[in-house]
Amino acid sequence: MKEALLYEKLKDKQVHCFLCAHQCNIADQKFGFCGVRQNLDGTLFTHVYGKVIASNVDPIEKKPLYHFLPGSKSFSIAAIGCNFRCGFCQNWEISQVSLKAGSVPWGQEFAPEDIVASAIKQNCQSISYTYTEPTVFFEYALEISKFARAKGLHNIFVTNGYMSAEAVRMLKPYLSGANIDLKFFNESSYRRFCGGSLGPVLDSIRLLRESNIWVEVTTLVVPGSNDSPEELRGIAQFLAGVDKDIPWHISRFYPNYKFTSQDPTPEETLKLAMQLGHDAGLRYVYVGNVYSWGNDSLCPNCRKTLVKRKVYDIRENNIKESKCKFCSHAIPGVFK
Repeated sequence: MKEALLYEKLKDKQVHCFLCAHQCNIADQKFGFCGVRQNLDGTLFTHVYGKVIASNVDPIEKKPLYHFLPGSKSFSIAAIGCNFRCGFCQNWEISQVSLKAGSVPWGQEFAPEDIVASAIKQNCQSISYTYTEPTVFFEYALEISKFARAKGLHNIFVTNGYMSAEAVRMLKPYLSGANIDLKFFNESSYRRFCGGSLGPVLDSIRLLRESNIWVEVTTLVVPGSNDSPEELRGIAQFLAGVDKDIPWHISRFYPNYKFTSQDPTPEETLKLAMQLGHDAGLRYVYVGNVYSWGNDSLCPNCRKTLVKRKVYDIRENNIKESKCKFCSHAIPGVFK
């Protein structure tokens, strides 16, 4: 165990954790909402520091990040736990593990510098904190990111965005990019399906973008839950209001976890969402989990293909020095 960051001690051995938007007040011996941070005798500890439950070398496009070093590899790691309870989670076997229920804090131990060394050895240009929710293994991710930045590697959070402003400020010097899940566009759905709320996620998107961290946003479109034109339009209009250059990834849902009786997202719904994104003024809208269309990057000026993709493979890259090769229009993102 390691003493946690971003908390304060209260009277009667209670603590207030302000790592994420849950802002848990935790009594002695109890856990926070995440199930991996525990108050022991008035000191808050994290049980997941240095314990890696999953690690892989992934194409950066799998995060998904389409405007961040296209075609590069990212060393991806996770520890157990999450501060949401989404019934449609795609990685629920590791994200929904909770020490509150008596689970063992499992995972293979790696020092931060060992993670960075592995990334360099496998020719990765970045480290992604992903698969589960990186906010709940914040202390570990922060230490790794410091070593990574010193070695010239980028750091990426793939996150639900339910972090505090204080966490963002601590990450800012080391974080290069983030993909944020914007799951719904109403408070009741966030409470019902995730155990959280909408406002803090919107705040994180704004704050990360204002912090000059490259941001892309993903919405998993779940039939009957968040697929109404009104809700999809609301998401698109919000993102366009923050920055019309934010790429929006509209991801197709497949049955999983507690949503096994739900049908996959119809392609017609995804096409409608894409159109709503363009109508709102977003310049880059993509479709995920559908590999026959919706994956290529087009220049918003000349409409020629900037990046042609086949699943996660880059078949053609016409971005040169952060500009369209054909018309010299500046393309936002991280390309060097």
